Amino acid sequence: MTKVLQHKIEYVFVRILVILVNILPVKIGIRCGDLIGIFAFSVIRYRRNVSLVNLRKSFGNRYTDNEYKKIARRAYINIGRGLMELAMFPSLKKKDLSNYIRVVNGEPLRDHFKTGKGAVLISGHFGSWEMMGAYLAQAGWPIDFLVGIQHNRSVNNLMNKHRAIFGIGLIEIGVAARGVFAAIKNGRGVAMLSDQDAGSDGVVIDFLGRPASTAKGPAAFALKTGVPIFYGAFVREGLDHHILFIEGPIIIEKTGDKEEDIKKLTQAYSDQLAKYITKYPDHWLWSHRRWKSTCPEDYR
Repeated sequence: MTKVLQHKIEYVFVRILVILVNILPVKIGIRCGDLIGIFAFSVIRYRRNVSLVNLRKSFGNRYTDNEYKKIARRAYINIGRGLMELAMFPSLKKKDLSNYIRVVNGEPLRDHFKTGKGAVLISGHFGSWEMMGAYLAQAGWPIDFLVGIQHNRSVNNLMNKHRAIFGIGLIEIGVAARGVFAAIKNGRGVAMLSDQDAGSDGVVIDFLGRPASTAKGPAAFALKTGVPIFYGAFVREGLDHHILFIEGPIIIEKTGDKEEDIKKLTQAYSDQLAKYITKYPDHWLWSHRRWKSTCPEDYR
């Protein structure tokens, strides 16, 4: 099968899925995500071993093998639910998301935006990150989101179309530097998911007890522009409710050495993600090869 044909089939499948779930009541639509997660974990076993290796390496003897499998399975289900929520943005747009989402410790970031200055909001592939973006946009928070570009451009365009339903400001990776600086100059926040392997271009920090290559960009942008970094964790509460925890501003003692300061700030915000992963291990994307640059032997 050619890549072009594969992408067309994927797009048709996604379009049909979007149409179907938007016919359903929201709770039933979210439950469809359970089926997707279970199918990915138990039937096609998509990166199942990667997930289990990451969990065991991160938590050691804290859980039994059976408990690790249950955590991984729940993590796949949570990802499936998040995908269904993104698919249901046309239906969710009709609802006031503040009835489903509560914010904890949001005042420092709200107060900061009142000064007219920008900020960097870090999060990860944790919980329903797309719903977090929808809520912040609907609630009027002046935050744009840095988004990656999917290999399947038709699916990528559909995802961005759904994000636009809530008026989410988007900055694509390809124009990241220009877009981020422009947003911050205009007093807006820029949200970034910074929890994936950054290869040889990243800074190596400690993450869940192991060295991990992490993107320099978020810390570098914050230090260069002088804006603060906040951290946001989006935790699912029951089936269709969420809690947005906001931490920060995250402050470090600067050394005057650019690379060292980038490393310290990256470590500081990554510690926040690690804290929430430890508390809610079934919320994170364990199927990503997070340590492939620094611990490649884990995935052989």
